Amino acid sequence: MPDQLKDKIRTRWEQGKRRRRRRRRPRLKRGIFLLPNLFTTGTLFAGFYAIIAAIQNDFWWASFAILISIILDGLDGAVARLTKSSSPFGLQYDSLCDLAAFGIAPSILIYKWALAPFGRVGWLAVFIFAACSALRLARFNVLTQTLGATADFRGLPTPAGAGVLTSWVFLAEHYGLRQFVPASISPFPAYLLAFLAYMLAFLMVSTVRYTSFKDLGGRLQRPFRVLVAAVLALFIAAAIPQVVAFLVMAGYAVSGPILHYKRYRKSKEIVTQPEPVASEVS
Repeated sequence: MPDQLKDKIRTRWEQGKRRRRRRRRPRLKRGIFLLPNLFTTGTLFAGFYAIIAAIQNDFWWASFAILISIILDGLDGAVARLTKSSSPFGLQYDSLCDLAAFGIAPSILIYKWALAPFGRVGWLAVFIFAACSALRLARFNVLTQTLGATADFRGLPTPAGAGVLTSWVFLAEHYGLRQFVPASISPFPAYLLAFLAYMLAFLMVSTVRYTSFKDLGGRLQRPFRVLVAAVLALFIAAAIPQVVAFLVMAGYAVSGPILHYKRYRKSKEIVTQPEPVASEVS
C-alpha cells in the first residue's frame, strides 16, 4: 500500500476519533433564561428603590414599590413554569433578590416609619424579621432541590410576610391614619407593629403549611357565577386597593395557623375515635 494512502487513512481515522470524543463530552449550557430573570431583576430593582425611598422618608412610594416587587416575584415564577425555563441559576438568583426586596427593604421601611424612636426594641424586631427571611429562603432552596416543587409552602413565604407589613404602611400613609392616634397612646401602634414583625418572623421559620397556588389549573374551572364574583372582586380592588391589599396579605398570613389548627383537630378526632366492636355470632 502506498505511503500517501496510509497517511490519508491514518488522518481520517484520527479525525473520526476526535469527533467521537467531542460527541461523548457533555455540552454545558452557557446561557440563562432571559424572560423570568428579567422579572426577577425587576423585583430587585423595586426593592432597591424602596430602600432609597424609605431612607428619604418617602414611605408611600417605598411601600408601593415593595408591593410592585411582590407582583413581579409572582410573575417570574409563573413565567418560568409556563415556558418551562426553570433552572438552578434562576432559583438562587430569585432567592437573593427576594432577600433584598422582602427581607431588607421592609425591615428598613418599618424601622424608619415607626420603630426608630424605640431603640433596641425597634432594631431587634426588624433584624429578626430580616434574619428569618434569609433562613426561610435558604430552607426553601434546600427543600426544592431535594424534594422538588410541592403544593404547599413550609412556613409563611417571605413575600407574604413583607406584604403584611408593607400593606399596612401603604394603608396608613394613604389615609393618614397616624394623625388620628391620640398622643397618649401614640407609642402603642409602634409596639404593636414590632410585635407583628416578631410574629411574622416566627411564622416564616415555622413548619406551618401555606397554600402555594401552583396547582390551580383544574380548580379554576368553575361555574359562571364565579366569574361574576371575580369581576366584582376586581372592581372592589380597583376602588380601594390599599384596603384590599392589606386584607389579602393579612388573610393569607392568618390562613396558615387556622388550617394547621383544623388539621390538628381532625387528626386528633381520628386518633380518639373508638374502633367498632365486632358483634359476636351466636
